[in-house]
Amino acid sequence: MIDRTPAPVDDRPHVVVVGAGFAGLACASELGDTNIRVTVIDRRNYHLFVPLLYQVATAALSPADIAEPIRRIVSRYPNVDVLLGEVTGIDATARHVLLADDGYVPYDHLVLATGSTHSYFGHDEWEPLAPGLKTIEDARQIRTRLLLAFEQAEMSPDPDEQKRLTTVVVVGGGPTGVEMAGAVAELAKWTLARDFRRIRPANAEIVLIEAGPRLLSTFPEPLSAYTEDALRRLGVSVLTETPVEAVTAEGVTAGGRFIPAGTVIWGAGVRASPAGRWLGVETDRAGRVRVGPDLGVPGFEGVYALGDTALALDDDQRPLPGLAQVAKQQGEHLGRQLAAAIPHGRPMEPFRFKDRGNMATIGRNAAVADFGRMRLKGFVAWVLWAIVHVWLLVGFEKRARVTLQWLWRYLTFQRGARLITGETKAPVSASEANQAQRREAGRAG
Repeated sequence: MIDRTPAPVDDRPHVVVVGAGFAGLACASELGDTNIRVTVIDRRNYHLFVPLLYQVATAALSPADIAEPIRRIVSRYPNVDVLLGEVTGIDATARHVLLADDGYVPYDHLVLATGSTHSYFGHDEWEPLAPGLKTIEDARQIRTRLLLAFEQAEMSPDPDEQKRLTTVVVVGGGPTGVEMAGAVAELAKWTLARDFRRIRPANAEIVLIEAGPRLLSTFPEPLSAYTEDALRRLGVSVLTETPVEAVTAEGVTAGGRFIPAGTVIWGAGVRASPAGRWLGVETDRAGRVRVGPDLGVPGFEGVYALGDTALALDDDQRPLPGLAQVAKQQGEHLGRQLAAAIPHGRPMEPFRFKDRGNMATIGRNAAVADFGRMRLKGFVAWVLWAIVHVWLLVGFEKRARVTLQWLWRYLTFQRGARLITGETKAPVSASEANQAQRREAGRAG
């Protein structure tokens, strides 16, 4: 095996951060300009602003608007290096991070901030047919399937097939599902309305399916009720208490009812990265690694887990939610604690999450925000959501560009990134649907 440490080895302590999401980059930034060597490892060379990924999937923004090269973000810190590589395991005895290219990176302290992926609740065979939304590749695939389905509907002489192809099913009534359903409805109702001649995109059927009793279950019930009402005004059919039973290339079976659909989008669950398997520790049902108050993994000195990788508890012993603000606060806290503890031997203080509220956008002029005692909905919440998300983007250039694009889209009802890319094919008939399903299943296997 080859030592892939990017910086010359010296006597400074070495902190390895696996994952350049909100938690990993926050931790690395807090360790910047210290007498500690830091190596950030990620299999991609960019940091992705996941909360706006659905806008790439629905042709509102391009990938470059919400992604920033990792090296550029940490370039101001001479003690922070970046390694492009895929982690495959951890040798806790040798204190090595193992890489896919038969390399390794030794560490003194290890931070696992590897995020999460989709969970299909034991039905992984649905993944090729109902892509989730975690990466740029996912967003591009969904965008291609959406746009190609409308193109195929335009060419089909069969009204029933046209209806199937212009039906979009979104599974999951959390923030991802709600935002996706609203954005798809706006895309069909306004942006695509003048693009076609034989079909009427404004009549497309958007169906949001939630297995629980209401949408946005982590929000107060009045905001959930407002969300459902706002989606219905957009033309979205909302089905609650309707678990999904089957997904095929022709549609979705939910609550005993078959819904023919040309596009199915999954936003119902998440599963943590395989960090727990790398360490050989027990995880919860979502694959999260249990951590102590200092975010350390019990039984592994100098190993910490953050964000979606970690099962961290609040003061009432309830799991912290998988939110970007939780991950970022954990990263900032751990970075500060390590910066004080490593060179000076100070004890690690416990992490305390400060809830800064929860927000979700529904569509044009409609959003909800929960700040505890203060709850907002409608236009004011929508403007506040936009301000917060623009501010959280990395770099002034992206903030300015996204602001201008949103303003132009608001005034013109147009979306500029309506590109069909990749090799994904939308089935145009029942027979081709079955063939596509077999091809996708073969690729997945």
